Amino acid sequence: MNQLQSLQEETWAFYAAHGRDLPWRQADDDGSYDPYKILVSELMLQQTQAARVVPKYHEFLTRFPDVQSLAAAELGDVLRVWSGLGYNRRAKFLWQAAQACLENFNGALPADQKQLTELPGVGLNTAGAICAYAFNMPVVFIETNIRTVFIHHLFPDRDQVHDNELLPLVEQALDTENPREWYWALMDYGSHIKATHGNASRASAHHVKQSTFVGSKRQVRGQVLRALAQGSQSLANLQETIQDTRLETVLADLVGEGLIRHSGQDYSL
Repeated sequence: MNQLQSLQEETWAFYAAHGRDLPWRQADDDGSYDPYKILVSELMLQQTQAARVVPKYHEFLTRFPDVQSLAAAELGDVLRVWSGLGYNRRAKFLWQAAQACLENFNGALPADQKQLTELPGVGLNTAGAICAYAFNMPVVFIETNIRTVFIHHLFPDRDQVHDNELLPLVEQALDTENPREWYWALMDYGSHIKATHGNASRASAHHVKQSTFVGSKRQVRGQVLRALAQGSQSLANLQETIQDTRLETVLADLVGEGLIRHSGQDYSL
């Protein structure tokens, strides 16, 4: 047995014993997978662990059950539901993606990796994940858990492993009969390896260390958005509750990104 076959067998064995029952893996009553729900889950899972995503995923779909309801919503309402998940640009991207689906694809997500990348917030790998999970298409994509499995098994003593080395191996290992479940298995096995052996994807040339949250501008951004989720506030009110010298810079950034509004003395979602 070669190394790639061993990787496949161990991945499937782990998944058979420990596969996770995540809500975005549940088929609809007719056995199909709603591409919209997959889109929501994939954007939520960017830079956020599954355990934190699950409650927000349910809340979001209760409020915005389909492309049409999300596209018709006010961005402020979308941000209120998203609040607490972090990286709030993703909420705006998701809202814009829903509008783009209505404008360009008759309200549906296209079953095409390249066309999916035309949606805001959807890069090539997120598009690949949507193709695999929603449409069971045998596409090739890579993300941190996939990198972890392949580097752990095939490049244990290497640093700066490039995706150009990994992608041909991901393609060779792909179960073309059942890509959806194969990628689920890789995600779960990769998560297990991280927890038990450390994050092998740090040996990837593409690894970017996540910045510290506490004390960061990202923390201030989150504080502003949580405060405004309760209603509009003046700068003076915000300064009372968010005592940070970067507050006005953060407010200007958020206004410039279209995440909040500034009218007169007040800021609002």
